[in-house]
Amino acid sequence: MTRRGIRWLVAIGLIVIAAFAPSVHAAEPTTLRVFAAASLDAPLRELARAFEQSEPGVRVRFNLAGSQQLAAQLQQGAQADVFATADERWMAFADSLGLLVGAPRVFAHNSLTVIVPRTNPGRIARLQDLARPGLKLVLAASAVPVGQYAREMLVDLGAEPGFPPDYARRVLANLVSEEENVRAVVNKVQLGEADAGVVYVSDVTPVLRRYVKELPIPASANAVATYPVAIVRGTRATALANRFVALLLSTKGQTILSRHRMLPATSEQP
Repeated sequence: MTRRGIRWLVAIGLIVIAAFAPSVHAAEPTTLRVFAAASLDAPLRELARAFEQSEPGVRVRFNLAGSQQLAAQLQQGAQADVFATADERWMAFADSLGLLVGAPRVFAHNSLTVIVPRTNPGRIARLQDLARPGLKLVLAASAVPVGQYAREMLVDLGAEPGFPPDYARRVLANLVSEEENVRAVVNKVQLGEADAGVVYVSDVTPVLRRYVKELPIPASANAVATYPVAIVRGTRATALANRFVALLLSTKGQTILSRHRMLPATSEQP
C-alpha cells in the first residue's frame, strides 16, 4: 500500500472515531448547585426530588445558609448555578456586583410567626407578653432577612391596638442571641434555650409542632417576605438552571411551595 493510501486510511479512521466518541465539551453538567436561603430547606428538597425525577442522571446539591452569607460567598468566588434569597436586598447586592445573569424573578412569599417551646417556660400566652422583662428572646441578626423582617414587625405591632407604643424597644430589651440564619433560631427555641423566637411560618413543620407552639401575628402587622431567584453568572449548567427556575415558577412548583406553608408568587399581598 502506498503512503498516500495509508494517510487516507488514517484520516478516515480518525473521522470515524470522532463521530462515535462522546463529546466531553458538549455534555451537559449532571450536578446543579443551588445556593438558597435556609428557610427554603424543606420545600426545595421536595422540589429537587421532582426535578431529579424529570432529569435522569441529574443531582441537585444545596448550600443552605443565611442570604447574607450566601451573597458573601458568591462575592468571594464560590461556584453556584442558581441563587435564591429570602429578600430582595441581598439579591440586589449580588446583582450590583455583576454576579447574576438576567433579571431575578420572584417565586414565593412568606410570613412570620412567633414560636415558644411547648413547655412554655416563659409562660407566654400572647404577643404582648414578649415585652415582659426577664424573658429570653432569640432573633436572627438584622443582616439576615428574617431578622430584619422581625424587627419591622415588632415596630408595626407597636402601632396596633392593645400594644404599647414602645413595644419594639421593650421586646428587644429581652434579646439574648442574634443568629446567622432562621434554622438557628428554630433550634434554640426547640431545645428550650430561649423562651421565644421569630421565624417564618414555613419553618413550623409538622415535626417541629411536637416541640413548639405558635403565636400568630396579625396580618396588619406581619411582614411579607419576598423570595427572588436568579441564574449565577459563570454557570456551566445554564440550561439545567433555567429548567430548575421554570419548575419553581410552574404550577407544580407553586403547589409544592404552598404545601410547605409558603405563599405563591402570584398571590396578592396585604
